[in-house]
Amino acid sequence: MAINFLLNEQPVSVDVDPAMPLLWVVREKLGLTGTKFGCGIAACGACTMHVDGTATRTCMLPVSSVAGAQIRTIEALATDGALNAVQQAWLEHQVPQCGYCQSGMIMAAEALLNETPDPTDADIDAAITNICRCGIYDRVRAAVHRAAQLRKEG
Repeated sequence: MAINFLLNEQPVSVDVDPAMPLLWVVREKLGLTGTKFGCGIAACGACTMHVDGTATRTCMLPVSSVAGAQIRTIEALATDGALNAVQQAWLEHQVPQCGYCQSGMIMAAEALLNETPDPTDADIDAAITNICRCGIYDRVRAAVHRAAQLRKEG
């Protein structure tokens, strides 16, 4: 059964088991590997993508549930090779240590800023619940505030 959706603004049709998690469809069938697998129980957030603009953990999300939806992955954030505000702020604040959780955190931060352009620390803590083993949460907060500033200047 073919399942159709938009992936990074491009129409795709995949003929897979409807129960296959979106994460694996995107990584294994469509070749976009920027989104990572972490826990497999939608707890850590490494698998975060945007589904119709909402930061969504996709390691347990059946692909059948996104039929007709707009999916956005980390690969879609940069435009013509130029980093977006969140990515730029992440670099400025040297957020990643090991970096494994970062694509999910960046996608969560992007969704937050799309909804709340000038978030407080409490907004950031509530919206970005991704787990980072390295414990870089202070740098994440600083980078989100910087990205908000870059967007205003932008």
